[in-house]
Amino acid sequence: MRGRLDSIDLAILKELQKDGSITNVELARRVGLSAPPCLRRVRALEEGGYIRGYRTLLDPKLLGYEVVFFAMVQLAAQGKNELAGFQARVRDWPAVRECWTLSGDVDFILKCVAPSLSGFQAVVSELTALPNVRNVRTALALDVVKDEPLVPLEAPAAG
Repeated sequence: MRGRLDSIDLAILKELQKDGSITNVELARRVGLSAPPCLRRVRALEEGGYIRGYRTLLDPKLLGYEVVFFAMVQLAAQGKNELAGFQARVRDWPAVRECWTLSGDVDFILKCVAPSLSGFQAVVSELTALPNVRNVRTALALDVVKDEPLVPLEAPAAG
């Protein structure tokens, strides 16, 4: 799929991934286009599914979420219905901000937030009480070392 994108498309994606609120005029300037063709390219990237949406990054602590933690979940059974049931519960749970299916001993890893340590304990208690949950291991996040968008659009480093 990436092969169908030219260097300007990749530059647009890189700039939008850095700052999704950039104006089209500024985006066009940064990638070396005039505004109308830049907007056409952005629309084509959206329609092609390369751009799935736009988000604003918020400061969780300023909004009352002091605790970020990860929960590694192992299910007792991994049948289609069991997986779907767990995934449905996680999708509707505001404390769970990300959920990834994994291979190996852990079935899911969840990135969660809570307003306090007692809120963290409540989420973990509810998680461990879910049907089909065999084991839950948690780790409190102490600090963010790196928080980059998922797709590395920079050229790979040599060596």
